[in-house]
Amino acid sequence: MKLKTLSVAMILATAPMTGAFAAAMDRTGQSISAFLQPGNYAEAGLSVLDADVSGKDKNGVNTGDMAASYHSASAALKIQATDNISVGLLFDQPFGAKAEYAAGDHAFSFGGEGTSAEVTTENLTLLVGFQPNANWNFYAGPVWQQAKGEVHLRGSAYSLLGQTRYYDADMKNDDAWGWAAGFAYQIPEIALKASLTYRSEIKHNLNSTETFAKIPGNLIVQGLGATYTEGSTAVTTPQSVNFDFQTGVASNTVAFANIRWVNWDGFAIRPNDFGQAIDNLGNPALIGANLVEYNKDQWTINAGVGRKLTEKWSGTVSVGWDSGAGDPVTTLGPTEGYWSLGLGAQFSPATNYFIQGGVKYFWLGDTDALTASSPYEGSFKDNHAIGYGLKFGYKF
Repeated sequence: MKLKTLSVAMILATAPMTGAFAAAMDRTGQSISAFLQPGNYAEAGLSVLDADVSGKDKNGVNTGDMAASYHSASAALKIQATDNISVGLLFDQPFGAKAEYAAGDHAFSFGGEGTSAEVTTENLTLLVGFQPNANWNFYAGPVWQQAKGEVHLRGSAYSLLGQTRYYDADMKNDDAWGWAAGFAYQIPEIALKASLTYRSEIKHNLNSTETFAKIPGNLIVQGLGATYTEGSTAVTTPQSVNFDFQTGVASNTVAFANIRWVNWDGFAIRPNDFGQAIDNLGNPALIGANLVEYNKDQWTINAGVGRKLTEKWSGTVSVGWDSGAGDPVTTLGPTEGYWSLGLGAQFSPATNYFIQGGVKYFWLGDTDALTASSPYEGSFKDNHAIGYGLKFGYKF
């Protein structure tokens, strides 16, 4: 196998290049592939995901498409400071959610407004690596993370206090620290590279403003009888483990695989007054219920092949599977895992830089949806998503 003819850019083509629609709020997969490239290297990328997720509420009324499209940016800089020491700075937006129910007659709408929610995070990871020889790399470093969110619940699905149909929570930006560590092994002559990376959980305490409105009778008066409270919301983003592997399998051809575990089991978002309202309903089965929660860890597997087609062009094909994070799930993200098929292409005008693009189609898993006050509020089936990605890489 003449694998030495494979350019660095070709090896990079095996990395994921499209936005993820993974379990719970996982978005990017938190790859550190840029840090493991030889020499000095920089990259920047953008992924966009366009999902179509619809279902029927418990009364059989169609919800319309509730999945808002979103984009995720990423960037990385890796410096080989000495023969044995490397330093990398990685930026990504690893966790998030975006839901937008249109106003209508369904259970997730009221007063001319639909339920909506958005959660965003941003990560900066600083890694320092030690390479005792050409094969091994041991690395670790701190992770700085920002998180914020907002939720607007409308409709009978969220009846927390008798006739309440209106609840808002603004969870303001908070930053906190975690860490990452791992090791990698490579045999460049056969394009073999394997890495195992652990990321810690990160605990946030978000200052929050909550608004309840109790609508009497059939009056549709937004905010009538509203109460406003200031408090805090504890949110812990989950720990995770990534295993990445690639190896040459034929001349100018590599096979690759990524296995990712994310500890979503036990994850919850429970604003203070929201939680008290649930507990005050007096239903023992609802005590301790949350605005958002997951009850199963996520497993994701992506595998495929990459091939150098010409001196400047290469391509990849990949398949993926995601386990989901439990069923039923919150109405703010009603999907349960997926199967996916991805295609990618890369153009390398010179050996030191490339432009990479890809598209990935997701068959989203069917699920039932719940709220904190009800174990069943709807069913979501036969949904899909399409992800697009663009990346620029430069070796210097």
